[in-house]
Amino acid sequence: MQENLVIVESPAKAKTIEKFLGKDYVVKSSFGHIRDLAKKDLGIDLDGGFSPIYEIPDDKKKVVAELSKLAHSVKTVWLASDEDREGEAIAWHLTEVLGLPVATTKRIVFHEITKKAILSAIEEPRTVNMDLVNAQQARRVLDRLVGFELSPVLWKKVKPSLSAGRVQSVAVRLLVEREREIIDFKTTEYYRVVAQFTTEDKTTFRAELSHRFDKREEVVAFLESCKGARFTVVKSEEKPSQRVPAAPFTTSTLQQEAGRKLGMSVSQTMSIAQRLYEQGLITYMRTDSVNLSGQALAQTKEEVIKLFGEKYHQIRNYKTKTKGAQEAHEAIRPSYLDRTTIEGNAAEKRLYELIWKRTVASQMVAAEIDRTVVTIDMNDGEAQFIATGEVVRFDGFLKLYSESTDDDQAADATQGMLPALAVGQQLAAQSIVATQRFTQAPTRYNEALLVKRLEELGIGRPSTYAPTITTIINRGYVVKQNKEGVKRAYEQLTFDGKSVKSKMLSENIGKEKSRLAPTDIGMVVNDYLESSFPTIMDYNFTASVEKQFDEIAEGEMEWTKMIGEFYSDFHPTVEQALETQSTKTNQVRVLGVDPKTGKEVSARIGRYGPMVQIEGAEGEKARFASLKAGQLIASITLEEALELFSLPRDLGELDGDRLVVGLGKFGPYLRNNGKFTSLPKSEDPYTIGYERAVELVKAHEKEVATANQPVKTFVEDAEMLIKNGRYGVYIAYKGKNYRIPKGRKAEELTYADCLKIVESSKK
Repeated sequence: MQENLVIVESPAKAKTIEKFLGKDYVVKSSFGHIRDLAKKDLGIDLDGGFSPIYEIPDDKKKVVAELSKLAHSVKTVWLASDEDREGEAIAWHLTEVLGLPVATTKRIVFHEITKKAILSAIEEPRTVNMDLVNAQQARRVLDRLVGFELSPVLWKKVKPSLSAGRVQSVAVRLLVEREREIIDFKTTEYYRVVAQFTTEDKTTFRAELSHRFDKREEVVAFLESCKGARFTVVKSEEKPSQRVPAAPFTTSTLQQEAGRKLGMSVSQTMSIAQRLYEQGLITYMRTDSVNLSGQALAQTKEEVIKLFGEKYHQIRNYKTKTKGAQEAHEAIRPSYLDRTTIEGNAAEKRLYELIWKRTVASQMVAAEIDRTVVTIDMNDGEAQFIATGEVVRFDGFLKLYSESTDDDQAADATQGMLPALAVGQQLAAQSIVATQRFTQAPTRYNEALLVKRLEELGIGRPSTYAPTITTIINRGYVVKQNKEGVKRAYEQLTFDGKSVKSKMLSENIGKEKSRLAPTDIGMVVNDYLESSFPTIMDYNFTASVEKQFDEIAEGEMEWTKMIGEFYSDFHPTVEQALETQSTKTNQVRVLGVDPKTGKEVSARIGRYGPMVQIEGAEGEKARFASLKAGQLIASITLEEALELFSLPRDLGELDGDRLVVGLGKFGPYLRNNGKFTSLPKSEDPYTIGYERAVELVKAHEKEVATANQPVKTFVEDAEMLIKNGRYGVYIAYKGKNYRIPKGRKAEELTYADCLKIVESSKK
C-alpha cells in the first residue's frame, strides 16, 4: 500500500514536487478545478440560501475516478493546490468529491517550489481554510448571478447573444470613458521656445522659455525682440537628490513592467510566470505582497556584494500598500537568487531576468543625483529662460536596473551636466528656436495601464486581471489595436541673432501599439448598463464588493448573508429593466442630412454589426452600409458616413467592360467581364485606383489560368485530369472533383489509381 498521495493542480508542478519527495509519496495532478457551477440553468439554489449546485464536467470525470481510486488506497492524502483563494477552493472541492473529511485532511501550502519549502510545508500541515473557500464561493456565485441575470436583459434591450460580467463591465467602462475623452478632445497649438546659450569659454547649453505662446504672431514678435537682448544668470541652484529602487514585483507591477519592457500581454506574462513557478524557478506569481523573506534578503545581500561590492548593498523592507492584500506572503522573486540565468525558451529567460534584476536592485543603495536649475533673465526680467541639468554622482541600483514609466511623451529640456555659471554672468544667445507644438489627446490604455488603473480603484485581485482583459477582448467589446499614425506638418521659427527664419517640418502622430479601444457594441452595452444598472457599473461599488470578499476570507462576514443583501437589491433592478420600454433612439446617432436626397443619415448597431443608414424616400427602402474597421458610431462624421455609400465604384473600362469595385457578402471585390477578384486586406475599396485594380485583376486571371492547366493527363481517357487547385492538387473527372488521399503523390498516380480513387469516392 502506498503511504502518501499529494494532489496539485498542474502536471508540471507535480513533476517538480516529485523530485523533492521520496518513494513514499506519489504526486498527481487534478488539472485545475475538478468541478464548477452547473452550466444548465442558474447553478445556484436561490431558495436554499444561495447554495451553489456543483457538477463535475465530462472532461474531468476520468481524472476524478483515478484520484478517487488512489485516495482510497493510501494512508494519507495531502492537498497541495496553490496558496490563494482559488487554490483553497480546489482543495475543498477535492475533499468533497473524493469523500475526504475536511476537518482532518492535510492541506499544505508553499509560495515557492523548492525542496526546503516543500519539506517545511509537510512538517506543518493545516486543514482546508473554509473562510478562504467561502470568499471564493461568494465571488463565483455573485459573478454567476450578475452574468446570468444581466445577459438576457442585454439580449432583449440591445442585441442577441451579448453577455455581461461584474468586473468586466467596469473595465469596459474605463475604456469607453477614455475613448470619449479622445473623441471630445480639441487640439490646440502652442509654441515652445528653446535657446542655445554660449559662455565666454564657448561652452554651450540649452534653456527653455518659462512660458509658451498660443499664437504665431506673438512668438514672431518675441523672437524679433531678442535682437540685441541681454541675457544674465540671475539664479543657480544645485539640489542633491536620491532615486530609490522600486519594490520587488507584485502580480500587478510584474504585468505592467513586462508590458513596458518586454512588450508582453498580461495573459502572456501570467502564463510564462506560471511555468517558471511550476518549474521551481520563482515564487508564487499571484500576490499583492512586496515583502521578501529573511532568507531571500540574505541571499540578495550575497549577490549584490559579489557582483558590485559592499557599498552597493542596502537592506530594504518594503510594506504592502494594497488594502486587503489577500496573499501577504512574499513578492515575486527567484527561488534561488544565485541563479542569474535559466534554461528555457527566450520569453521565459527574459521574464526571469526581469524578476531577478528587480529583486536584486530592490536591495541596493539609492542613486545619488545632482540636479541643477539655472534661471536666465532677458533684458532684466522681460522674460526668463530655465536650464535644468542632471548628473548621476553615484549610480547605486541604476547600475543594474531602472524602472520604466508609462509616460512616453517628449522629455523636458533636462540635459546632462551644466557648465559652472555664476549669478550676474552674461551669456550669448547662439540661436533661439520656437517650435510649433500641439496639445495631445489622452492616450488609450494598454493592458498594463488598465491593470494599474483597476488596482488603483481597488477593483479585482491578482488572479482576476488577466482573465478580465481576455474576456472583454473575446466578447468583442474591446479590440487590441496597432495604428501606424499619420504625418503632420509643423513650423519651426529660428532667430539666429539677426533675423527670424521659418521652415516646415513633419512628424508622425497617433501611432499606437497594442492599445485597447472599445468597439461600437462595447460602447452601446456600456451606455445601456450605466443608464439601467448604475450600481453595478459604479467603481466604488465594485471595489466595496472586493472588500466584502476580503472580510469573508478573514472570517468577519458570512458569505450567504453578503450575497443575500446584494441580490435583494439587484434582482428587482433587473425585473424593472426588463419591464421598462427601452428607447432605441439612445442607441442611434443622427449624423446629419444627405445632400443628394435630403434624407437623414444615422449610425447604429445593426443585425450584422455597426452600420450607417440613409432613410429611404416615400415607398423606397433605406440604404445601409457597414462601418470600416477602426470607425466608431460615436465618432464617425457625416462625410465619412456618406463615403461608405460610394460603393460600388466604377473605375473605368477594361477589356470592353466596366471595372467595378464593390463590397459583397465575402468582403470587397473587383468585377470585370462577369468575373470577380477578391480584394486583399491591404487594399481599401474606397480609395483603390484604376491601375492597381487592373494589376490585381490580371494577376488573378493568370492564377486562374495556371490553376486550370492540368498537372497530368492520361491517354486512356482525355477526361481524366490531375489539376492544381486553390487547396492543392486534385483529380477532375467528368465535371466532378475528387480529393487525392494523404500520402499519395500526384505525379506517381496511374490512370488505374485515379479510377480507383474516383470509384471509391463515389461510394
